[in-house]
Amino acid sequence: MDWIWKAILIILVGTFILRIAGRKSISQMTLSQTVIMIAIGSLLIQPVSGKNIWVTFGVGAVLVFTLFIMEWLQVKVDFMEKFLTGRSVAIIVNGVLQEKQMKKVRFTVDQLEMKLRQQNVTSFSDIESATLEPNGQVGIELKEKKKPATKQDIEQLRDELLSLKAVLKNAPEQGNIFKEISNEDQAKLYDEKLK
Repeated sequence: MDWIWKAILIILVGTFILRIAGRKSISQMTLSQTVIMIAIGSLLIQPVSGKNIWVTFGVGAVLVFTLFIMEWLQVKVDFMEKFLTGRSVAIIVNGVLQEKQMKKVRFTVDQLEMKLRQQNVTSFSDIESATLEPNGQVGIELKEKKKPATKQDIEQLRDELLSLKAVLKNAPEQGNIFKEISNEDQAKLYDEKLK
């Protein structure tokens, strides 16, 4: 029965420790965050096999504290950010695939295509630039003609259509010349133009 209360306590304390460590999913974690989370997971199961449960929780707390220190250093020291997290790498520049950069970060064209399909990009020719982010995601900037319309673009188009509609509404009606006989205003408009 000893293992039942240990299991319940491990889940409660483990959830608390991981909650303090952060909310990021595995795909969003930096390398150091992933290593510490794996270490905490491995550590939390040890009390079930007979290790001291309080020592385990203490070591878990030290791991989370270490993570906080590492993240603080990344914010304060530029070199530490580059060393611990890494920097974004340009893999497409001005629509051209940067093969050397991709080889350097061991990122294949198939992997790039998969990431682009997930973002509904159908062709390399649609992309102005793309970066491989430290968390493995691909950031893209579409070419100007391939960017989706924004709300501002649609409102500007709407305003232009309304002003065009107003101009056309005030223009004389072209068409049936017999109708202008019955419409005296129309006849006066043409008479003014002919003078």
